[in-house]
Amino acid sequence: MSKGKPEPVLPPIVIGTDDARRLGTLANSSMAVFPRVAHFLARETERAKVVVNDCDLRGKVRMGSQVRYADDKTGNIRDVVLVYPHEADISLKRISVLTPVGAALIGLSVGQVIEFQTPGHQKRSLTILDVSD
Repeated sequence: MSKGKPEPVLPPIVIGTDDARRLGTLANSSMAVFPRVAHFLARETERAKVVVNDCDLRGKVRMGSQVRYADDKTGNIRDVVLVYPHEADISLKRISVLTPVGAALIGLSVGQVIEFQTPGHQKRSLTILDVSD
């Protein structure tokens, strides 16, 4: 048994069948180029509850959602749109799901908190404040 800090409990997440399929493919095809975030995205899609009906996705972060979140360490609040890598444009606040923050956001709902590791091996925690389509 490890005496280190326990792994954080991951919040339950929900994604649609189309997003699950596309995100799984994206994670697999990105393993060689972006191994850390691709593994994180793959883990998130594998542990997600996958639903067929869009009604079950109301209030959940999905591809194309506008998301307001707080960085729990700094208190900074950001509004972003979660997009696929080819649609990303930070000047338009469009962040790729193939970034640590983007992969962390997928499937969450208002009030949920997720902790993840940045490329610099720092722990980061985000709280979802608002989600809209």
